[in-house]
Amino acid sequence: MSDQNATTELAQLPDLPLGLTSFGATFCKHSIFIWGGHSGAAHEYYAEGQNRWLWQLDLEGSNAWQRVHESTIGRQGLALVSFQDSLYRMGGFEARNAQQEDQNLHSVANFERFDEDRKSWLNLPDMPEPRSSFDAVIIGHHLFVVGGWALAGHSDTKWLSNAVCFDLSNSDAQWQTLPQPPFQRRAISIAGQDGKLYVIGGMQMNGGPTKQVSVFDLKAQRWSAGPPIPGDDEMEGFGTSSFNIDGQICLSTYSGKLFQLAPGGMRWTEIGRLKYPRFFHQLLPIKGRDFVILGGANMERGKIKTIELHQLPSR
Repeated sequence: MSDQNATTELAQLPDLPLGLTSFGATFCKHSIFIWGGHSGAAHEYYAEGQNRWLWQLDLEGSNAWQRVHESTIGRQGLALVSFQDSLYRMGGFEARNAQQEDQNLHSVANFERFDEDRKSWLNLPDMPEPRSSFDAVIIGHHLFVVGGWALAGHSDTKWLSNAVCFDLSNSDAQWQTLPQPPFQRRAISIAGQDGKLYVIGGMQMNGGPTKQVSVFDLKAQRWSAGPPIPGDDEMEGFGTSSFNIDGQICLSTYSGKLFQLAPGGMRWTEIGRLKYPRFFHQLLPIKGRDFVILGGANMERGKIKTIELHQLPSR
């Protein structure tokens, strides 16, 4: 089946089973998986409004969302990734209050792998500290976690200043700390290209949203400045989603613009626009140069269930 036929056949993907922001999503074994996320009204966080179900959409199967497993509690602002046909989830925050109660939000340090045979999440070494509103990416066999903050109920919120990594190929691995990033940001997205980790946009501890891009050279173990997201509105950097597709980073921003990072990582090129602009969503590659845009919200339409299918231009 050619990529063109695949794109045509997938053009009518079913809507998400519920409207979600700040959820985890990954593509694994020809299926899209989502877990966690916020389904309630904006800025109203409570236990019943956090998705507890692991959902699966098999793109070679029934073409309908299936419930795989229900956790005892939901989270949002987490990350979900896949490595060697296994799902991994980490971090996020739990709302430990009911809808009519005062908000009681707690970031967690949990790191878990989903056991498909047992249909349960197995505990792995916790991250060094609780973390939510961050992003994670796998480069090679290492998992990188950058950005975020730690919510602690009615105690002061801690903006995190470190970045960590975990070797998924080592059964005895522990979390390792990277050289300290020159920023404190949350609501970022991260992706890797040419041996470098790109930390894109986010909300700053001081100064509001930003279009800044920071780059970590994995070999040199050094941070530097990258090309900022194009445009005049700093909101373009808030709640983005990015992923390496066929060797190139693709970025989806608040206004609905799609950008591609040029070879060499020095500039962004606009390659398309979404039908429904959104933020706090997920961009996922699914086959070849095809990718989907899942979930998220915008200020006019609210949460968006429609899945959009796009394709990265040929090199």
